[in-house]
Amino acid sequence: MSDITISTCIYEGLEQIRISFPYTFNAKECVKSFPGTRWSAENKFWYLKDREALPSFIAHLRTNGFKVKSRIQNSRPNTVVALPKYHELALRFRQFLEARRYSQSTVATYSTFVQQFLEFLKEISPEEARQSDAEAFLEHLVLKRRIAISTHRQAISALKQFSVFLPDCHIDPEGLVRPHKSRKLPTVLSTAEIIRLLQVTRNLKHRILLALIYGCGLRIGELLALELSQLDIDHRQLFVRDGKGRKDRQVVLADRLLPLLQNYLATYRPERYFAEGRPGQPYSPISIRSILKQNAKRAGIIKPITPHTLRHSYATHLLEKGVDIRYIQELLGHAKPETTMIYTHVSRQDLLNIKSPLDLLYETQLPDARETPFLLE
Repeated sequence: MSDITISTCIYEGLEQIRISFPYTFNAKECVKSFPGTRWSAENKFWYLKDREALPSFIAHLRTNGFKVKSRIQNSRPNTVVALPKYHELALRFRQFLEARRYSQSTVATYSTFVQQFLEFLKEISPEEARQSDAEAFLEHLVLKRRIAISTHRQAISALKQFSVFLPDCHIDPEGLVRPHKSRKLPTVLSTAEIIRLLQVTRNLKHRILLALIYGCGLRIGELLALELSQLDIDHRQLFVRDGKGRKDRQVVLADRLLPLLQNYLATYRPERYFAEGRPGQPYSPISIRSILKQNAKRAGIIKPITPHTLRHSYATHLLEKGVDIRYIQELLGHAKPETTMIYTHVSRQDLLNIKSPLDLLYETQLPDARETPFLLE
């Protein structure tokens, strides 16, 4: 495991905790999974606003096997990295989750919330924790930390698991009600925007990566984990191994992708992974996001765009071409059809065919009145 260095910096007019480390996927995911950490795209570093959360953050890093170096002035490293109270209990809770085969990301997130909850209890022992304590902790996260709805739901799930892990505590898991998810429609690019994006992406490697995400509907993690053995060019297939929810699936490689794909493999000669930063090492997700952002700007795309936008566009364009929603669900690897149904709300040609009352005003007027463009006067 690599070392993670913490220091202070002035950012957005305030003193922040800066987080530095040699990039690895595991290190990035560990830092990202801690509630309150943020990425500065402008300055290319991670930081933590809440200094009070620093002991919990360091415990989170150490629990995940990382060494912590402190460069915070006027603070002794031994004091900063001291193990918080009930650290051993938090470690046993982590093992409890791992034994139930939760994903690494879920284990890290739930363990962090439970560690913070134990610190929030102060002098109250975990066995004496009551429903009111859990609710006060959640209120603290929402009002002081200002966590997002998705993070709020994760915190509640962590406490539910903790109540199962420690049945002696007085927390009723049924009494912890998750807030409803935000029902936001995904951002989708038009087919014309996809074409412009690929046209302005001149670099061969960059173009094949963006084309593969869109052409196969891949998640960014699936692309980074894609190994050469998962490509079957002769049968125009790509096998996704151990995707989200530990699900395997296969998707079709587009015919127009094959010449570009063969050119890329012959030119770059990757050793193990399809996209490699160093020989035999997976590519950086930060690099892919940067590539996409730069080329989207060149293409004149003003919509907020991420690699997942290409996956959303893939699903929406299939639906608009008449592909059955059940097949789209299988191609995307969704466990529930309800997840895939969101694209039916994005692609609503029936609604687009409805005329606005503003247009109907002209149709109901006399011919000479319809010729007056009053909105242009």
